[in-house]
Formats: sequence, C-alpha cells, structure tokens
Amino acid sequence: MPAEKRQLNLNLFIYPGGHHEAGWRYKDSAPERVLDISYYQELAKKAEASKFDALFFADGPALADNIRYASRFRLEPLTWISALAAVTERIGFIATASTTYNEPYNLARLFASFDHLSGGRAGWNIVTTGDASAALNFGFDRHPTHADRYERAGEFVDVVTKLWDSWEDDALVSDRESGIFADTDKIHPINHIGKYHRVKGPLTLPRSPQGRPVYVQAGSSQDGRSFASRYAEAIFTAHQTLGNAQEFYADIKARVKSVGRNPDHVKVLPGISPFIGSTEAEARALHDEFNELTQPEYSLHQLRRIVDADLSSYDLDGPFPRELTHVEGERGASSRFHVVLDIIERENPTIRQLLHRLAGARGHWVQAGTPEQIADKIQEWFDNGAADGFNIMPPYLQGGFAIFAEEVVPILRKRGLFRHDYDGATLRDHFGLPRPENTFSRPQKATA
Repeated sequence: MPAEKRQLNLNLFIYPGGHHEAGWRYKDSAPERVLDISYYQELAKKAEASKFDALFFADGPALADNIRYASRFRLEPLTWISALAAVTERIGFIATASTTYNEPYNLARLFASFDHLSGGRAGWNIVTTGDASAALNFGFDRHPTHADRYERAGEFVDVVTKLWDSWEDDALVSDRESGIFADTDKIHPINHIGKYHRVKGPLTLPRSPQGRPVYVQAGSSQDGRSFASRYAEAIFTAHQTLGNAQEFYADIKARVKSVGRNPDHVKVLPGISPFIGSTEAEARALHDEFNELTQPEYSLHQLRRIVDADLSSYDLDGPFPRELTHVEGERGASSRFHVVLDIIERENPTIRQLLHRLAGARGHWVQAGTPEQIADKIQEWFDNGAADGFNIMPPYLQGGFAIFAEEVVPILRKRGLFRHDYDGATLRDHFGLPRPENTFSRPQKATA
C-alpha cells in the first residue's frame, strides 16, 4: 500500500486582542469581550469545527509595563483551557507554563488533571521566562541568567516526566471483587534530589490518557535548540524567510536524530499572521490600515525589549542605527533579537518600517494576500523542508480567524494537505505522536 500522504498540523494561537499590536483598535475587533469566556469558547468551537489540532495559549508571570497601549494582560492558561475543554470534544489545548517560576509537583498535578478531565487533549508549552521583572513577583532579587534558566528547565522537565510516569499504566485496578483499588507495587516514589529540586513523589493521580501531555517548546536560540532536541514534540518558532526556516528545520531534525529520537515525532510549527483579502491589493491595504493604527511609543517600547536600545530620540523615518545591533550578553542569546537583526540586514528599513514589520506578530511571519496566495505560501514551506505545520496568528479576533478557516482551510483540503476530520481523540493522535513508554515499567537490562 502507498505511504499515507503527509499532512499539515494547524494550531490557532490566541492573543486576546489579536496578534497585531493595534488589532484591538481595529473596527471589527471586540476588545470589550476579552474577559468574556464565551468569546474564547466561540473561537474554540470554530477551530474544532475546522479540525484544527489545538489552541495555543501564551503566558507570562508579570504584567507588561506597556499595558497602557495594548491588550497584553494574561488570563491563567489552565483555568482558561478548562472552560474551553468543557464545550469541545476533540481539539487539543497547549498551555504555557514556566519552569523558572513554578514548582514541578504543582505543575505536574495541574496538567495531569487537565489531561484526564479533557480525555487526553493537553499540551505543555515549556518556557523559561525571559521577562526579568517576573523575579520580583516570586520573592527573588534577580532573574536567573539565560544559561541557568535552561539548566533548571532540563531538571524541571525530568522531574515532571518522572511524576507523570510514577503510576504505571495498569496501576489503577478498581477490582470490586478483590477489594483492590490500586496496585501499590506499580506506584513509585521518584526520590529526586537535584541541583534545583527535591521531590519525593509519587503524583496524586494515575497516569493520564496520553501517558504524558505533549511537550511543546518555543524559542530558537542555541540553548533552545539543544533543549528542544532532548524534550520537545512540537516546536513553535519564528522565521521571516524560507531559507531561515529551512535551516532551522534541518538543524532541529538533525539534533533530534543525534540524541536517538525519531525526527518525525518532533513537529516544527512556525507562526504565520495572515492578512487576507479578495485581491492582493485589498489584503495589503488591510495590512496598511492596521499599521496606521499603531502608536510609536508602544512600538518603540516593544523594539527596545528586543534590541535593548532606546530609539525614542531618533528620526523614525531615518535608517536604523547599525551600531545598535552589536551582539553581546543575554541579548546575543535571544532568538527574537536575531530575527530582528536579519530583517535589518536584508531590508535596510527605516525605524518606522521596522516598527511596522514587527507590529504584525512580534517578529513572526506576516503575509498579506488572497486565500489562494496564503495557501500557496503555506504549501511552499510545508513542501520544501521548512515546516510540519503552522501556528495561525490572526491579526485580530474573531474575524481574522474566521476568514482563514472559511477561505484558506478549504483550499488546503482540496490540495490534500489538511484533514477533513479527526482520526483520533487525543492531541497526540492529531500530531501523529506515539504514546510514550512509562520509564518505570521499561524492562530493566540484566546485570552481569
């Protein structure tokens, strides 16, 4: 029989006000509903009707100091997705949680509980938190360095994995006749003592439907790539060109293979923010309309967070000062800094042009075109070793997603690139990922 044709994975990445920094100001957006759970339930139902793999939720444990100009507060993701799982049946949910500002045991309980209650639809977006101001919300005097955060993250994920495996799959017996509820020989303390954590275990509930929630990682720095090669099953990344996306894709797949993992079981999912019109000119006019709604004070603040330089005294219509692109320290380790640097080197934009390039989706791939043209771009990256699928980042909600679902998805289906219906019930099923073997029930090698 012929091999099954490879198909796209598609997630809807939800930012409450949309992904364009001025999306909440657009006439067809609904900023008054961003604290209304029915707003997100409607989006979840629409994404499930379109057979998307998952909804993706970002998070950060500190309030952005530019909240004056943008819809950038955060609802707590596990609370949020629990309300959405109750009104859906198949779509998955990927929630962000920090390894720097959480404890492994609490996080393991939260995600395992959601995976049980949702029937196996959980994914964990593993982040180390780049915002230094978060430290002061958790009783720390300073934010750990980039390298320290990734070292802690590795130990954190190892602990959580052991906790999720601390009940073997058949440990829950529920045998009324014998009166045995659980086989305690198959429930294991993990007795972890490490540099950052001391956790005895076991977890308070059985192994979840997926075995473990899907491990998702965002970030393309060298530390991020090394981390992803060890742990990630899906990677959310940002690229501006096909060539850069191909380099990242090939590098990640090679790194995954080098550590003994199957590259097909790691999905690379760039972000794309589409501006869609009935003609290309209409789509570009829509993009321009959004950019006209941006506020330079906000845009400059966003840029300063990336390049660590204050440009407020410069002429916005003058060239970007190249002397500010010198790479050093934490900034040099930032994947988003290198995305911005690439734009500057390729396009030589004015400061205003750069601000508009970044306004669309914070350095992710922004495309303006007809539904057919957007589908062409998606297929080009998918067919040419740059992506296994995409995180769809609508510039505004809800209409920015509705037009993608109604106009672009049917084209992808017609080309045989995207499913007509779900083949399974769990997020692992949607991504084509195996259920992981339990680390405690693996056959032990005989010793001499």
